Amino acid sequence: MALDSGTDALAKLAEEHVDHRFKGLPPDAYGLTVAELAGQRRNLFTGGFTTPVLALSAERLEHNLKLMETYSARHGLAFAPHGKTSMAPQLFHRQIEHGAWGITLAVPHQVRVARAFGVQRVFLANELVDAAALRWISAELDADPDFRFVCYVDSVRGVGLMDAALTEAGAGRPVDVVVELAAGEGARTGVRTEAECAAVADAVAGARTLRLAGVAGYEGEVPDADPEKVHAWLRRLVALAVDFDKAGRFDGLEEIVVSAGGSAWFDAVADVFAEVPALSLPVLKLLRSGAYVSHDDGHYRELTPFNRVPEEGALEPAFRLWSQVVSRPSPEQAFTNAGKRDAAYDLHLPFAQVVRRDGAERSATGIEVTGLSDQHAWLRTTAEADLEVGDWLGTGLSHPCTSFDKWQLIPVAEADGTVVDYIRTFF
Repeated sequence: MALDSGTDALAKLAEEHVDHRFKGLPPDAYGLTVAELAGQRRNLFTGGFTTPVLALSAERLEHNLKLMETYSARHGLAFAPHGKTSMAPQLFHRQIEHGAWGITLAVPHQVRVARAFGVQRVFLANELVDAAALRWISAELDADPDFRFVCYVDSVRGVGLMDAALTEAGAGRPVDVVVELAAGEGARTGVRTEAECAAVADAVAGARTLRLAGVAGYEGEVPDADPEKVHAWLRRLVALAVDFDKAGRFDGLEEIVVSAGGSAWFDAVADVFAEVPALSLPVLKLLRSGAYVSHDDGHYRELTPFNRVPEEGALEPAFRLWSQVVSRPSPEQAFTNAGKRDAAYDLHLPFAQVVRRDGAERSATGIEVTGLSDQHAWLRTTAEADLEVGDWLGTGLSHPCTSFDKWQLIPVAEADGTVVDYIRTFF
């Protein structure tokens, strides 16, 4: 899928008609195209939007995109943000426009979405052993010489399954793979020891349809992670690349891929990747942090590396979920109409931030979200809380990856509430 075809696919998103599929949008917009609705520049609070409705801040979204572009360039890192966070091709393209090398993904469906919208470089942070998916990847590689695809391998058996499927598919181009080094015993995926890594690399060397492109891993899985342990594991990863290079395992490549980096330790990745010694080929130091695009008001607000290096800048939470108070049964309790179907809740419950009434906005003092039902938020209220049925409650969310997936079409609103765009997701 060439980039111009991807641009056409993006343009067609704006031609999609607004209807019952998209929650929170104005009922009187039914039948308009997304472009027509965006062109009306309706206000989120007075333009007919219904609650619950999730919105992205236009200003904060742009701030986050620029900050990570600047950070990556400053530290000499290529950037392939993890697309599983948003699964939004419009954001993929904005990330690429802001300097991203490509997009990281996790499963074949996500790669198909990226390719449908013209993404030319994909890093799959998983071992891919599904024969049907490998046939499709092979066909994509053979049809498009500009398509770059890299994925993990973490077992000799996995290498064998990949080679068999690709051989049966008649693959013309080899699939580039990186050996995944596990973050430690009991961590998630990856090869546990350097000796086993060498065995997997040997298996790749014996596979006609695969090419060893480098090494990778995910430092976020280091057990009982702290800066010292994370730095130590990252140095193991770099040492593995050095050993493979000395053994001539990367002969014939144009560059060696060394990749790591979630959203909690990318400062450590920058530190250690700055120490990568000169190898026989240029090194693509590939960072994969994805949650930055929207950031959040909980999990990543606490874990972001910018807390440790404030001189580098700060990400800003771009999501706000608006719901409406539909019941106020007692002075200590209230309920809004947003629940598990609408709000991320796997790491933290939503955070009450602001209340809107009659066009005025104030702090949500004395209001706490204590639980979620399918379509209700349970609120505990103190004597300080000024809350009535009909008020709009703006909440912050924790964990972007489980926020985007609940909304198919997300308004992008400026600070005054003017909605300037709509982000389409594909989960």
